[in-house]
Amino acid sequence: MAARPTGVKADRNERVLKISWDDGRESVYPFAGLRAVCPCVECKGGHDNMGGPADPAQVRDAPDSGITVSNLQAVGAYALQFFWSDGHDSGIYTWDYLRQSDPALAE
Repeated sequence: MAARPTGVKADRNERVLKISWDDGRESVYPFAGLRAVCPCVECKGGHDNMGGPADPAQVRDAPDSGITVSNLQAVGAYALQFFWSDGHDSGIYTWDYLRQSDPALAE
């Protein structure tokens, strides 16, 4: 069974999303990295590019563009939807997608 979150916090001062997982891991995602790997069809460049995992190194190394999280919302029990300060809000980040995108996996 895949790991599931036990806590989620968007820290606007540090500009990171923190997720605690039920297996004890804590993941810390820079906002810029999450925005860079938005899984929506527009950001992925079409339906043919959908479904693959994000590159954790891209999440870790994305340059800070100043974009921040305006709002964050649960999508059922399986994902998060981000509302970005640039007006973008169509990406649905599943728990599995977020777990596979953990910047610590790039090390």
